[in-house]
Amino acid sequence: MKKFFNVNGSCNSQIHYMIDLSERLSEIKKMVDAGEYFTINRARQYGKTTLLAALAEYLKSDYKVISLDFQTISYGDFENEEKFVAAFSNEILISEYDIPEDIRSTLLHLADGKERNVTLSVLFRTLLQWCRISEKPLVLIIDEVDTATNNQVFVDFLAQLHAYYLRRMQMPTFRSVILAGVYDVRNVKSKIRPEENHKTNSPWNIAAKFKIDMNFSVDDISGMLNEYEQDYQTGMDVVEIAEMIYSYTSGYPYLVSCLCKMIDEDIKGESKTAWCKQDVLTAVKMLLNDKNPLFESLIGKLNEYPGVKNLIYRLLFRGENIGYNPDDSGIDMAEMFGFIKVRNGNVYIANRIFETRLYNMFLMSTDEQEKDVYREGARLKNQFIHDGALDMWRILEKFVEYFDDIYGDRDEKFLEADVRRYFMLFLKPIINGTGNYYIEARTRNDEQTDMIIDYLGQQYIIEMKIWHGNAYNERGEKQLSDYLEYYHVDKGYMLSFNFNKNKKIGVKEVVLGEKLLIEAVV
Repeated sequence: MKKFFNVNGSCNSQIHYMIDLSERLSEIKKMVDAGEYFTINRARQYGKTTLLAALAEYLKSDYKVISLDFQTISYGDFENEEKFVAAFSNEILISEYDIPEDIRSTLLHLADGKERNVTLSVLFRTLLQWCRISEKPLVLIIDEVDTATNNQVFVDFLAQLHAYYLRRMQMPTFRSVILAGVYDVRNVKSKIRPEENHKTNSPWNIAAKFKIDMNFSVDDISGMLNEYEQDYQTGMDVVEIAEMIYSYTSGYPYLVSCLCKMIDEDIKGESKTAWCKQDVLTAVKMLLNDKNPLFESLIGKLNEYPGVKNLIYRLLFRGENIGYNPDDSGIDMAEMFGFIKVRNGNVYIANRIFETRLYNMFLMSTDEQEKDVYREGARLKNQFIHDGALDMWRILEKFVEYFDDIYGDRDEKFLEADVRRYFMLFLKPIINGTGNYYIEARTRNDEQTDMIIDYLGQQYIIEMKIWHGNAYNERGEKQLSDYLEYYHVDKGYMLSFNFNKNKKIGVKEVVLGEKLLIEAVV
């Protein structure tokens, strides 16, 4: 049986193509060896469960590992200490076979739930006794721990761990405790339901910072593809494909596996050239149109947290340069859910896949599709596509005409914040279903935004900018020329929004060295 790419549940190296985790496991073991307690907080489908399963196996030669999943404990089990102790004991008995006989006997008694007024202290006395008599130090791993963070019992459970951690020099206790989930249990209030009283004093202030990068690097992806190539001999350029997959996913584990799975199972059989650049672009388009739990979760979070939605809108459409502030609740939540990443002190959308999907969410809403500018793009669509290529000159020309007719007399304050969105709304029905666009994060700011359109294997580079005089515009032309060089294309496009009353609107050609720029002023 040959391996396959897995996107559902935990991965197993015996049956799935996956990256080599050994370096990450070695770094985590150093934290365990040092006796650190820590949390692994990452967004949904980030490979946490896979990593924990591999870690439990990796540690077992030196440690006795108790590995639990709080998803198997129901909400009702957190109603009071008695129910929690019974459920927790039962989960240990189910998951662990090598338990000292006297410890097993006590856990069986606690798990039957017949004894009344059982408290957490009874459970912890049993666990501490196990730590005392065990030949190997005990490590406790709990996955999906944020399932419980709405409950006072869970806070009390953390308090017990905290207390015994502080007394670890005086009595045997867990060598290390690892809690994994999306929500950070150091900030319990972030998961409390609105109708409940806030519980903000989490005792989990003993946790060491988990600095290990769980994103896949280009080398990680290459290693996984090399293993695949050994099985199928497709002739792919492994490094080139790995770099392209990384450019769209920024190494988000689920997205990487999704693209690989789609190429392998849905595209490869239909392609004349296996695992080429076009296959990756086709997989990207398929993924963006896919309805999967990750996207559903992300969109749900936007609707649940207006502050996060506002932050994303400002990043996408207004090109704002937003500095990272961990005390800003919108930024904190967006980072926790995986929407954003932090680079050089500023926040950016986490990857191109998310960015394009989020653009689609905003631009394809019913309200947006009813706007005149969207309908105008849809009405004129057939004028802009010839022999499978976009006529970008014609697109810019018609947009300039339309925009000047409808919005030409509006003032700068009214338009400047959303001018990019107007062009995106015009463009969206033209490329929808066939192409996608994304914004290049390295050049995004409040004055300049570089859009890259992928359409049937061709890339079109468009700089959208706010006009600030001829000298500034000439600098913009030079920047775009350099950018075209980076992308190995000879023609680029510039859309300048000029609020000067004496502006001259229209489309013209500008030759800069060996590059041709099509410049539109509106």
